[in-house]
Amino acid sequence: MPPGTKPPRWRVIAHSEQGASHVRRNLSNQDAVKSSMPSDGSAPIVLAVADGHGSPKSFRSEIGASFAADSAVTVCCDFLERIRDASATVIKNSAEQQVPRRIIDKWKQQVDQHLSANPFSAGELELVTQERYPVAYGSTVLLVAITNQFLLFFQLGDGEILMVSDTGEVTRPIPKDPALIANETTSLCMKNALPEFRFRFQHANDPPPGLVLLSTDGYPNSFSSQDGFLKVGTDLLEILRTDGGDSVERDLPGWLRDASTLGSGDDVTLAIVYRVEPLLGVPSEANDNS
Repeated sequence: MPPGTKPPRWRVIAHSEQGASHVRRNLSNQDAVKSSMPSDGSAPIVLAVADGHGSPKSFRSEIGASFAADSAVTVCCDFLERIRDASATVIKNSAEQQVPRRIIDKWKQQVDQHLSANPFSAGELELVTQERYPVAYGSTVLLVAITNQFLLFFQLGDGEILMVSDTGEVTRPIPKDPALIANETTSLCMKNALPEFRFRFQHANDPPPGLVLLSTDGYPNSFSSQDGFLKVGTDLLEILRTDGGDSVERDLPGWLRDASTLGSGDDVTLAIVYRVEPLLGVPSEANDNS
């Protein structure tokens, strides 16, 4: 951020909606979302979503997804606190090398503690071997951290991260993984998940992004085309600009419920962090003089 520039203020809006097919089958919502930010809306902002697999072998994935979101936010906040005075090069290299490994380790620690307190029943042991016990808790995880100097993006498995500029341009900070086919996804429960983590470091621009969006795959899979999903980023920016965050927060559960009912039927989770100051679409100089 250029010297003398007023630091941005942010707001997080997030909701997780039980999928229409899960409602019909009396299954729980296996997505999770968690965030951390100062009460005044200043940076750093850390936001994570996770998607439990929900297959018969992943019968504790609702818990695993909660652990994934919690581990990601906790590890990233700790990293930002420890690294805050380092150079950009050190931050980039350290984030890529340390954060994914620590997320995996913390997630496995939480899984082990839960399993120790809640051993598998005989019926559950028929679904998963003792050696492959993490599969029962299997989950993806997506994570973004926004500071006044840089943005960090991490992704393991399916789902989407979109970044939207003030002009409405939508980009994927982390490209789609061509290895993910149909319902197959990489996961924290893999024997060697570390190489599957994808990462992006980006310097904070002036102005910074208008918004960053994270979603589990149930949301993009509810659209008939990728272009339709990408347009969500532009549409959300416009709604936030004209109607404000309270309107989006009020309507978001209904939007996600409709998306699941008319689309994928899957659980749907959407997390948005958007810039409150400088005002969306208003140059910094204009906002400072208002």
